[in-house]
Parts: sequence; structure tokens; C-alpha cells
Amino acid sequence: MDPQQPTVPGAGEPASLPLAGVTVVALEQAVAAPLATRHLADLGARVVKVERPQGGDFARGYDASIKGLSSHFVWLNRGKQSVALDLKTPGGREALAALVAGADVFVQNLAPGAAGRLGFGAADLRARHPRLVTVDMSGYGGDGPYGNRRAYDMLVQCEAALVSVTGWPDRPAKTGIPASDIAAGMYALSSVLAALLRRASTGLGAQLEVSMLEATGEWMGFHLYFAQGTGHAPDRMGLSHASVAPYDAFPTADGPDVMIGVQNDREWARFATDVLGRPHLATDPAWATNEARVRNRAGLNAVVAGITSTRDGRSIEAALEGAGIAYARLGDVTDLLSHPQLAHRGRWRPVQTPAGVVRGLLPPFTIAGVELPMGPVPALGEHTEVVLRELGFPAERIAALRAGEATGAPRAVGVRAAAPVA
Repeated sequence: MDPQQPTVPGAGEPASLPLAGVTVVALEQAVAAPLATRHLADLGARVVKVERPQGGDFARGYDASIKGLSSHFVWLNRGKQSVALDLKTPGGREALAALVAGADVFVQNLAPGAAGRLGFGAADLRARHPRLVTVDMSGYGGDGPYGNRRAYDMLVQCEAALVSVTGWPDRPAKTGIPASDIAAGMYALSSVLAALLRRASTGLGAQLEVSMLEATGEWMGFHLYFAQGTGHAPDRMGLSHASVAPYDAFPTADGPDVMIGVQNDREWARFATDVLGRPHLATDPAWATNEARVRNRAGLNAVVAGITSTRDGRSIEAALEGAGIAYARLGDVTDLLSHPQLAHRGRWRPVQTPAGVVRGLLPPFTIAGVELPMGPVPALGEHTEVVLRELGFPAERIAALRAGEATGAPRAVGVRAAAPVA
């Protein structure tokens, strides 16, 4: 076989997980970093989550909606190993150092400067472990006038102007999901994958930094360019679109509103004729072009709503489908749990938690021939003993660490080397 050619699984043979053999150590809490590392676990990495012995990741206490467990924690932490270490003690810090020495990736999102004060600053770690990929996650970045400011999702949404463009014309709103946390988590994920890919050819790790403000700023996208070009931000539009019409939710006679999006003048002609039954609107100068429809949005929406409100949702959807017009029904979260498309594509899997089995969505990346793992959600400190034993810590030292009595880990412990990425 040509050694330059990649091997391909045979018929019926499962492909290996993309990150099999990669070890990630995460000193993490809340949402942003745990989301990034959970996706690394989804791709096959071993993720060791280091938590405080008392309470652990504070997201464990956000609510008790999943059989007494936090919905945030269940969402973000499946497939990880939980190791409880008191990093205020020398023994806890030496145990973490031993973990990091055998890792490929180290991720942290502690309060500004906290990792460095514990002895786990990125520059020091990279000097000791050149192949290590370090990821510092924060609200605003490690320097500058906001560098030491504590940050939470809604606060960053405000600073990044996301709140200012979300909501209705007379009032702003935050997004219904932690968008700034998620943005930072996804950029951390993609940058780690890029760093591991580069390491495969150079042998060198990387020092990465991801801030919630900068991640959300990138997501502001066209609003930034619109404001540069016009001197003002686009108006808040609720469910409407600032530059396309009709693009809004319209009432039906029997239930949820239907969201309709007409993207161009050709679609408008079909919509007016085949859905509204008003072919003259297709050529009326007040409606014929998108620019005219945006200018006359209020009157246009009133005409469309006046027609859709007299018809049941199924007939409206059938007409939209036949005309090739994009639409959606306004469902709620319970509707998503039973969404027919997710059911048809088999996107749900059982996930084990300390409180029993729940349903979890498969990660949104589908890799042909690969079944991504949906590992269990760990109890606090569930894997402390097994992981420390792997590092060579004797039973009495592990017991002392677990009890918070350690004054220092052994100097001569065996550290399992992480399997190389390439």
C-alpha cells in the first residue's frame, strides 16, 4: 500500500472518531468553554474536566429541571470525565500539572488572571510543553481597559450591541439563548481544530485566545458594515427583515402564525398570484419591487395578514409549498422536541446522567460512517480516583487529595503520555 495514501474503511467498517487519542484538560465553568470542550468530546477527544470539590462548575446549580440536575450542565458536559481538585492546595495544583503534562489541549475560562495566579498561564505552559495547545477564554480579552472586567453573556450582548438590534422597534431584548457564550465556544472549537491540524505538520502547539466580545462582534456581521455605510444601525424589526418584504409572521385562522419570506420580485409575483390570489399586486407599482414593498411595509403586511387570517395553516402551507415560497410555522421548544424532521433523520440519542437517561440531540456535524459518541454526564468528581491512578498517584495520596488534606503530590509520578494527533 502506498504510505502516502490514506486508508479508507471497508464496507460496513466504522471509521475512527476524528479526535481519537487527543486528551483535553479543561479548567472550565458556565457555558462558553464547556460548549467548546463538549464538542471536542463529541468528536472523540478525551476531556478531563477539573472542578472545585465543593459545588464544582457553578453551572451545576443553575436549576434543577432535569430530574434534579441543571439543564445547562446536562447540555454542556456529556462525554467528559470529572476530576475534583482543590487548586488552592499544592497537591491540587501538582495533580493538575501532571494532567496538563499528558494533554494535547488545555482550555480555561476562569476569572481574568486566575489561571496565571495558579501557575497555569498560557506562556508558562507553552514554555514547558511546546506541543500543547492552550486556550484562554474570557469576556473581553486579556488586556485593555476591559481586560480585568468580569463578563456574563447578557452583559457582553450589551457591549457588543447585539441587544440593540434585537427586539421590537420600541424596545430592545437579549437573545433567548446565550449567544455570546455560544459564539465564543464555537470559535474556540474551530481554533483548536486548526491548531491541532497545524501541529500535525509542524509539531508545535499554539497559544489561543478567544473573547466573547470579539466573537459576538464578528456575529454582528452586516450590522457593522451597514452602520459604517449609513451612519446608523438597522432598525430593530421584531420578526421582520430590515431590507426584505414581505418577511414576517402572519396569522392563521386555526393556530400558530406562519413565517413567510419572499426574497425577490419573481417570488413576489408567484406569491401574489398563487398564494394570495391577487395577481394584480404583482405589477402594482406600490408592490412590484422589493424596494417599494419595504417602503410600503405596513400596508403590505396588512394585506397579507388580512388574507392569511381567514385561512387555516395547512392550506396556507400547501399554497406556499406549491408556489415555491419559503415558510415556517412558529413553534415553541416543546414542538422542537417532537419535530418531524429531527425524528425522521434520527437525531435523538439516549444520554446517561447521574439522575437517569435523557434525550440528547446529536451534534449538528454528520460524518459519514462515524457514530459520534453521546457519553454520560459526569457526577462531580466521579473520575477523580481513576484519573489520578492513571497518573501514578498512590491510593493514600488520592484519598488525601479527595479529602482536601494534601500538602503536595508526589514528585515522582508516572504521567501517561497523550497519544499524538499525527
